[in-house]
Amino acid sequence: MLRIEYVYQLIAAFLLFSAYCNLRDRQLARATFWLLLGLLFAGGDFVLAQQKAGHLWPAQAAGCMVIALALLAPLLRRRSHPEGSSSSARLASASRLGHKLFMPALLIPLVTLLVALLGAHLAIGGMALFASRQMTLTGLALACVVALIATARVARAPLHQGLAEGRRLLDAIGWAALLPLLLAALGEVFTQSGVGSAIATLAGRLLPEGNAFLCLLLFALGMLLFTVIMGNAFAAFPVMMAGIGLPWLIQRYGATPAILGSMGMLCGYCGTLLTPMAADFNLVPAALLELRNPYGVIRAQAWSAIGIFIANFVILWLLVFR
Repeated sequence: MLRIEYVYQLIAAFLLFSAYCNLRDRQLARATFWLLLGLLFAGGDFVLAQQKAGHLWPAQAAGCMVIALALLAPLLRRRSHPEGSSSSARLASASRLGHKLFMPALLIPLVTLLVALLGAHLAIGGMALFASRQMTLTGLALACVVALIATARVARAPLHQGLAEGRRLLDAIGWAALLPLLLAALGEVFTQSGVGSAIATLAGRLLPEGNAFLCLLLFALGMLLFTVIMGNAFAAFPVMMAGIGLPWLIQRYGATPAILGSMGMLCGYCGTLLTPMAADFNLVPAALLELRNPYGVIRAQAWSAIGIFIANFVILWLLVFR
């Protein structure tokens, strides 16, 4: 049975491989960074088991490792690995393969979708092939492995070359590869700490009674600003919906939940275009393209984000209370 724990072990193995390669290249800070992260992925189940048994030292050790990651992050300078082949050879290979290059990439969403839809019905000898817990994420990991094998087959390249390219991209991204994990944890911290309730109380003191427009504007701006802080509209949405969307706009002013939810998320997506916290959208492309200004992507799309936000808010105001 394929479980999500196997995915974490697979990620840990790749991180340890990256650490070994950097150690071999005498990149000690980078090697230590990926080593610590790989150990955290590999030892997650052990830490939880020990914590349930009343032993706190593994969790404390994991906390120290997280602090070490933060201290090492500024030492990870952007690094360019030498290409394995010349520009002419890569161009000739791309011309030979043509649109076949897209086939492995398309396998990722296809295999993930098939596992999400059919995984619960797949079994071998009466045993389920996929664990029901987080089946979609397990399918995504399986899809990446399938795509890697398919890429090696299509390109007629050894499998280890794909791993080497993955390590090169990981080094180019650097510490920003951790931001999605950190932002997901930040959103959960905000939700569990009652930030939504605090926002509801603050809104009740600041907003004039009966002014639905200002309440809606505060909700939209809150989605934008919290997304800028968290880097993800999905993390900002439960906070703003619990603080303003549900108690004020829906229950008090009768806003349509479907319109408020969908267009409110789009307000948050505008914030995604404006923040370096959304590393996978804004910092990673700059790192991979080796732009001189790491914030060049944000500068290029800032005015588009502002224009989309204004247009989206106007449409939201016209539709949400009908």
